[in-house]
Amino acid sequence: MSRINRGFTLLEIMIAMAIFTLIGFGSTAVLTEVIESNQISEARFDSLQKLQRAMLVIERDVLQAVPRAIRIEGQNNAIVMRGDKDLFESQADGLGFVRAGWQNPRLMLHRSTLQGVAYRLSEGRLERLYGNYVDNVSGFEPKIRVLLSDVEDFQVNFLVAPDEDPRDQENWEEKYTGTELPAAISITIESKEFGTIHRLFSVGGGAV
Repeated sequence: MSRINRGFTLLEIMIAMAIFTLIGFGSTAVLTEVIESNQISEARFDSLQKLQRAMLVIERDVLQAVPRAIRIEGQNNAIVMRGDKDLFESQADGLGFVRAGWQNPRLMLHRSTLQGVAYRLSEGRLERLYGNYVDNVSGFEPKIRVLLSDVEDFQVNFLVAPDEDPRDQENWEEKYTGTELPAAISITIESKEFGTIHRLFSVGGGAV
């Protein structure tokens, strides 16, 4: 009795090809979605890292603020901290002071461990202005470091007297120009991506 080897019919082959095609389309869609989700997660993580670095820079500067005045255009000056609207060509509030703790191992660099810093909002960027020397020559142009992008507002308020209650909004001043450091600083950043970011700092101390 002879055996008859029966193969696949054309219809069965076409059905199998259709099934494999659908599986391929489904797998491609799932893989594409996974890749896009991973890219979104990486972008979000990168943005969060930038935000954390920016807030650490601000915290480090404010907590190391010292009552040191900067000579302006070679002239003596008694002001140790300034904060006001449009200061340093800011499109919102501006803030400037001198901070300590600028590392100079074994004083090998020709500069102080003090550094004059300023903050401003310019074209949607929160910028940190700084230089290599506290008292710079006339015509000095500061270096600029962009801390955050897509910033809509930058507000700084000041608690002048240490015995005032920081929870009472009436005790906070919108601007400050003083020969002594304020008791505390309130910083508010309006970010398109992260919304409102608010931090309180006890000047020379820790976060309130």
